[in-house]
Amino acid sequence: TPVQVLGFDGVTEAGDKYIVMDTEQKAKEIALLRQQIRREQELRVVRRISLEQFSQQVKEGEVKELNILIKSDVAGSAQALADSVSKLSTDEVRVNIVRSAVGPITESDVLLAAASKAVIVGFHVRANIAATDRADKEEVEIRQYKIIYDLVDDVRSAMEGMLSPIEREVVVASVEVRDTFKISRIGTIAGCHVLTGKINRNNRIRLVRNDVEIYEGELASLKRFKDDVKEVASGFECGIMVKNYNDIKVDDIIEAFETVEEKKTLDTNN
Repeated sequence: TPVQVLGFDGVTEAGDKYIVMDTEQKAKEIALLRQQIRREQELRVVRRISLEQFSQQVKEGEVKELNILIKSDVAGSAQALADSVSKLSTDEVRVNIVRSAVGPITESDVLLAAASKAVIVGFHVRANIAATDRADKEEVEIRQYKIIYDLVDDVRSAMEGMLSPIEREVVVASVEVRDTFKISRIGTIAGCHVLTGKINRNNRIRLVRNDVEIYEGELASLKRFKDDVKEVASGFECGIMVKNYNDIKVDDIIEAFETVEEKKTLDTNN
């Protein structure tokens, strides 16, 4: 019988078991204890690797296994990705799936990846702010994909030791929607506050709601008061219209990003 259960911090997976307790307090005590034990286990050994570093180590014969942590938007995609990259294993180099799960990339995923010397790959999901900050500190690589073949090709290239330069999305500004104004025959104008960085009129943007990407596109206009402007810096208010999209809501986050190409590097700090 299908049921709805409320209150969980994350997305449960197929096969998970629910244990019913007499009191909420007892359930929380056991859950917190298990979380603490898991965190301690994950932090005992912290090792880092990127696909570029793995590619070089394969050339030098230093590694025989690539650990990957997969997060996807739906269970079917997660399983398909795990199966596809696992099939790339050879007698010399093996792909090991550390974890394959549904939901956004979280701080716990980063900690597990650091402890397992794994690369995190996300398929139609994004990393939340806490996960991004932790990944920077732990030097864990997070790669995000929208096409399964791109993911498989990158893993294959790394295993062959011939990783090509990659295109990486760099978030240059984070803007919070604080009010919306619907104008007939024009569309929705979002009254916004620039939280971080500097948004440029020509930036591509994505609209994020509750840590989920809702829309990706371009700006139709960027204004300061009534004037069109080229850019707005952190700490200032602005008016934004998104091209071909009007379903903007208060508390949405507009991320402005640029795509940059990075050459393969042998720097172990990359």
